[in-house]
Amino acid sequence: RLGMMARALLVAAAAGLLAGRTAAFGTTMRGQRLRLSMSTESAEEAVAAAPAYPGASFGKELEIMRLKARISQIAASMDRGTVRYKYADAYTEKAAAMRQELEALIAHPGAPAVPTDLSALDGEWELIYTSVKHGIFRSSPFFLAIEEAYDNEELSNLFFKLHELQTCSWGVSTVGRVAQVWDSEAKMMYSEFDTSLFGLTTIPIVGFFKLLPTFGGCVRTESKVTSTEIGPDGRVEMEVDLTRAKEVPGLPPLPILGDRVYDIEVPVGDIWEKLPWNKGPAKCAVNIVYLDDDFRIAADKYGELFVYTRPVVP
Repeated sequence: RLGMMARALLVAAAAGLLAGRTAAFGTTMRGQRLRLSMSTESAEEAVAAAPAYPGASFGKELEIMRLKARISQIAASMDRGTVRYKYADAYTEKAAAMRQELEALIAHPGAPAVPTDLSALDGEWELIYTSVKHGIFRSSPFFLAIEEAYDNEELSNLFFKLHELQTCSWGVSTVGRVAQVWDSEAKMMYSEFDTSLFGLTTIPIVGFFKLLPTFGGCVRTESKVTSTEIGPDGRVEMEVDLTRAKEVPGLPPLPILGDRVYDIEVPVGDIWEKLPWNKGPAKCAVNIVYLDDDFRIAADKYGELFVYTRPVVP
């Protein structure tokens, strides 16, 4: 009986304590609502007198982040833009959607102004998408100079189509990483693309053994940046100097030349001027139409776009 009485007293005490706290909580909330209603006018005055709320610009930053995320996702699903031409019209709608996303980012009111200082371009950038036909390697100043020399979009596209058929058909050659490294102090831009040969030389169904081993490396084109600054329209001018091969770790060079291939320099600039159909140095230019800390969009003379990001893993 004593135990039952003790439990009853504990329950009663707990109920009283809970009721007291609930009443106190209600009083506090009523007081807070009263204070809030009384201070509405003064709060509105404070907001009106305060400087612009940073949340407005933060909203624009979120929109830009969303656009960049969408662009990156579409770029991945389109193999950096190359599937648009490999599979005819299958990706036409997606390519059109990508163009809209890119134009929305470029024209966004929250987009940062393109700086004039060349140092803003410094460092490594990796290509994640391009709208050009027939080859993501066309971001290289060497191929941009060919486009400039033709001075005809239809003829240059025909040249690049034939070049792609020669170098990228039948699984003989594939293009991997495509990147640029800018150095404003040296006034140089280094364009690189990794390529492998005989990566897919197997016999389907019969077996999984390779007919030929895989070789490859990195093709690096070195160009002089002739502009002293980024122009008002984002224009940056370059002149191709030379091309050399670089080692890609884990990918052996061609067996005929071996490591000696890395010592060979091709003086593209000198050879270019001696060719009778060229009318001067191997010059080219791009227009930087969007640039922030980790995202860059460049346009060629015909308005085709190249999208770059800072590498997550350099």
